[in-house]
Amino acid sequence: MLNKTFIGIAQKLNQVFGDSHEIHIGSIKQGLSEPCFLINVLNPSYELIISNTYLLRQKFNILYYPENKVNPTGEINSVISTLQTEMEYISFDNEIVRGTKISSEIIDETLHFFVNYDIRVVKNRILDPYMEELSQMERVKM
Repeated sequence: MLNKTFIGIAQKLNQVFGDSHEIHIGSIKQGLSEPCFLINVLNPSYELIISNTYLLRQKFNILYYPENKVNPTGEINSVISTLQTEMEYISFDNEIVRGTKISSEIIDETLHFFVNYDIRVVKNRILDPYMEELSQMERVKM
């Protein structure tokens, strides 16, 4: 499910910003060419809600490396506005997932855009076979 969310985020970024921005998942090896995005997940968790229903908590950090290195503030502010509106909903596997806890931070002229995509997961239960027969004997004690 985590990989599908990565793909959903990458597809949405490509849809919004087009092919002019490279999109990397996980890490950038070498040859970074700005402007580009790097998508990372921060501490995903998986917790039982009830019965066979689980909550997959996925907090993502989408880093943006601006093209303008001399004065990147205007470019970064523009990207923040776009991400705040466009990344609220992503889709994958014909499902729409809503982003929550959206925030951003600029560190060393790099934008860090945080968004959570929490997903409820229902696991198939393996049911034990039913008993076929039950016999009971009755006696009255006198």
